Amino acid sequence: MPLKLPQTEPQSDTQVQSDASSRWLRLLMPSVSDLLFAALLLGFSCGALGRLLLRDGGTGWHLRNGQLILQMHSITRVDPFSATMNGQAWYAWEWLYDVLIAAVHHALGLNGVVFYTAAIMAATFVLVFHFAMRRGGSLPITLFMLVLSLGASAVHFLARPHVVSWLFTVIWFEVLDSASFAAEPDKARQLFFLPLLMLLWVNLHGGFLLGFALLAVYLVGSGVQYLTTPDRREVVGTWLKRLGLVSVLSLVASFVNPYGYKLHVHIYRYLSDRFLMDHVTEFRSPDFHGVAQQCFVVMLLVTIAALASARRKLPLTHLLVIVLAAYSGLYASRNLPVASMLLTLIVAPLLSETVAKVAENTEIASWLRALVSRLHNFSMRMEKLELHLEGHLWMVLVFVVGLWACMHGGNIGSAQLISAYFDDKQFPVEAAAVIAERNIREPIFCPDQWGGYLIYRLYPQTKVLVDDRHDLYGSHFFKDYERVMFVQTGWDKLLDEKNVNWLLLQKNSTLATILGQTPGWRLIHGDGTAVLFQRSP
Repeated sequence: MPLKLPQTEPQSDTQVQSDASSRWLRLLMPSVSDLLFAALLLGFSCGALGRLLLRDGGTGWHLRNGQLILQMHSITRVDPFSATMNGQAWYAWEWLYDVLIAAVHHALGLNGVVFYTAAIMAATFVLVFHFAMRRGGSLPITLFMLVLSLGASAVHFLARPHVVSWLFTVIWFEVLDSASFAAEPDKARQLFFLPLLMLLWVNLHGGFLLGFALLAVYLVGSGVQYLTTPDRREVVGTWLKRLGLVSVLSLVASFVNPYGYKLHVHIYRYLSDRFLMDHVTEFRSPDFHGVAQQCFVVMLLVTIAALASARRKLPLTHLLVIVLAAYSGLYASRNLPVASMLLTLIVAPLLSETVAKVAENTEIASWLRALVSRLHNFSMRMEKLELHLEGHLWMVLVFVVGLWACMHGGNIGSAQLISAYFDDKQFPVEAAAVIAERNIREPIFCPDQWGGYLIYRLYPQTKVLVDDRHDLYGSHFFKDYERVMFVQTGWDKLLDEKNVNWLLLQKNSTLATILGQTPGWRLIHGDGTAVLFQRSP
């Protein structure tokens, strides 16, 4: 007899319409990630917060260096901006970022620079949120950890290349961790994406060293597991071989930069210079009286609580990442953002799992169990919806609106959406205009944090004697610089030796006050931010 196959009933028109409506709903309904991206992008780029991204003068020399590379069609190898270091070897290791940001500035001005930076920062934090959710984090706990991470990162909300390094760190960790001991070929192969990522990272920012620190953490953690779990040695051994190969390939990729191995030697010498590490603000340990630093302290306390209450044993690699994040954040203020992001990625899922178990604990009050159970069920429904929505059209729409505003002077119609500029209360905007009007061509001595701004405003007509490229000038120069700025013994002789004829100083600073009373110097200009002195003929 012929085999009779079971017949399936054709879908009704109502079912087809329902499926079509469901697909459109998934495409058009904004997810939490969409709303988060929109809020962060607009928050970072619009209004007063957008102007905060330009509170570091170093953005100025990044822009000018990128413009110089685009004009000369060659990567900068000697310093062109400083009269002190003119012609000296300069490792412009962030050259690729400089080129990108200069191209953005050429097309969209400072509004574009701020918007570009805001987009990278928003994408980074949305990825942290998405990856933490995908790893098992509940919606409320992940959002709570993300808010703390945003607070801790506020100390470094600046339009500079480190924001690209934040993004690369999050992607690097996710690729590395998701490929750990993966049996699926696709996940195992994705590990070989890391050397390609390193090719970009090493030419964008010095934070590529963190990629190697994470590789070392996973090599050590996996090596310990290989020695302590004989029953899993075959699986762990295969993973270790793959990880070792990727580490070697990543190391080779890091030498693909304009300076080769000399870049690594230069960075080592810079980071091992105790004077610079102890005197450059961003390399010093955090001052925990600030809000950002207190957010990081709360994250550390939450991490300790999550580890103490965890119902399962955390992998050694995750414990080592937590140690790395905590140590790096406590060691230097500049590390607070990436440290807080790594803690969010690991702690949010762990803490969510612990809280979910509370609903099953019969030793606590019934009303508390019921409350936790309701919150957990609501969170689970929201998580399924969040991971189910796939259109993300709202992200694209908000980005396009912001880009349109940048192309039209920051305006949407008659409304000013983005207005980016260097604040005249933080930078010598008026004094720089005076220098340009007077056509002063002699080098100008100024605080190092103003040097980048003056390079942006005055190069190539006028050069500075110092800026914030501390690795270029070295500790010997900055020891002399501090003697002058703090009016220590011999400060006047140093100015004579270096043939300094122009000084642009902060109003009411100690050096400005002393110069006003010192024969041989006269005040040329003064405003609410800066004073300009010239040596008398």
